[in-house]
Amino acid sequence: MSKKIVLGFVLVSAFAACQRQQPADVYVPTAPAPVVNPVTTEPVYSGKFG
Repeated sequence: MSKKIVLGFVLVSAFAACQRQQPADVYVPTAPAPVVNPVTTEPVYSGKFG
C-alpha cells in the first residue's frame, strides 16, 4: 500500500515539474522618466580675464 502512495507522489511531483512555467511579471514604469538637463559646453577662453 505504501509503495502505491509513494509512486503516486512521485508521479504527481513529476507532472507538476513538467508543467509550463508562468512568465515572470514584467516591470512597467507608470511614471515617465525624469527629465535630465542637457550637458553644457565649457566656456571658451577669450582673453586674459575671461
